[in-house]
Amino acid sequence: MPVVYDELHRLAQRFMANERPGHTLQTTALVNEAYLRLVDSSHSNWEDRAHFFGVCARMMRHILVDLARSRQALKRGSDVPPLELLEASAVVGKAGTDLVAVDDALTALAAVDPRKSQIVELRFFGGLSVKETAEVLKVSEETVLRDWKLAKSWLRRELSTEQQGGN
Repeated sequence: MPVVYDELHRLAQRFMANERPGHTLQTTALVNEAYLRLVDSSHSNWEDRAHFFGVCARMMRHILVDLARSRQALKRGSDVPPLELLEASAVVGKAGTDLVAVDDALTALAAVDPRKSQIVELRFFGGLSVKETAEVLKVSEETVLRDWKLAKSWLRRELSTEQQGGN
């Protein structure tokens, strides 16, 4: 458990580093919330370490997106700057894209190509390597690299269209 907790804490720190300063959710609270959701979930047959941490990354992403959506709902209509994703430039091309927009774009990508969406989630949000991502998805490393490149381009286009549309 201590090794898993340390890994989850590092993963949560990566997520929290992308959040706005003064975020009300602390790293430990994010780990605890993800743990509680894991315990409540019916999915407990983890294939391997990479699969487990991929699922944890997805849970943490959903926790933060839920918080961002509720915060936006509370402040709708005010002049609140978007939630910054500093590392999002690797995926979306420029900082300043909010987490809800990235989540919406990933959901749209999943409707078109679920594997590419999973690759973005595992690599970007989960911090998995190309090799670990290939193991989780049971595809070759070359497939992961090719899909990663195409997914980044698709997300850049989708998010730039969304920003031009006034979102």
